[in-house]
Amino acid sequence: MTHHKPLVGEKIEPFEINVLGADEAITIGGGNDRWTMLVVYRGKHCPRCKRYLNKLDDMLADWTAIMDVVVVSADTKEKALADQQEFGWKFELGYGLEVDRMRKLGLYVSEPLSEAETTDLFAEPGTFAIKPDGSLMLVDISNGPAARPDLVELLDGMKFNITNDRPVRGTA
Repeated sequence: MTHHKPLVGEKIEPFEINVLGADEAITIGGGNDRWTMLVVYRGKHCPRCKRYLNKLDDMLADWTAIMDVVVVSADTKEKALADQQEFGWKFELGYGLEVDRMRKLGLYVSEPLSEAETTDLFAEPGTFAIKPDGSLMLVDISNGPAARPDLVELLDGMKFNITNDRPVRGTA
């Protein structure tokens, strides 16, 4: 299947994410009053994801001072809840990301290597900074678990971009 990159500077099609502990799904990309950092992770089966998300959770207050943080995977509600309970994550944790949405976001999609890993298709990591108007400011997509943006550098860069109303880069 052809892999299409999302276009930075363009609005994404708004979509809903089911989030643990919320009475209703939240909308991503649809006229929010704050910036949103959407972090897509591989799922419960990925220990590298857990380390990354633990670092994000440790920095959460710094992140939420400037933007909303939503983390999501294709996992079931039960798997997401088990991770949240085990690690005590405080960020909004979504579940049930559908393959069609993964592809619309330009994410790489993988098949499980074994049933011990997981049983369904899942997204490889992706990070998306979304402006309040729903347009993409920053996109970081990986085809495997080892390549992800450094959270300290990313936070510093996002503070600079938001404070200085920097233009979207990579559009030429």
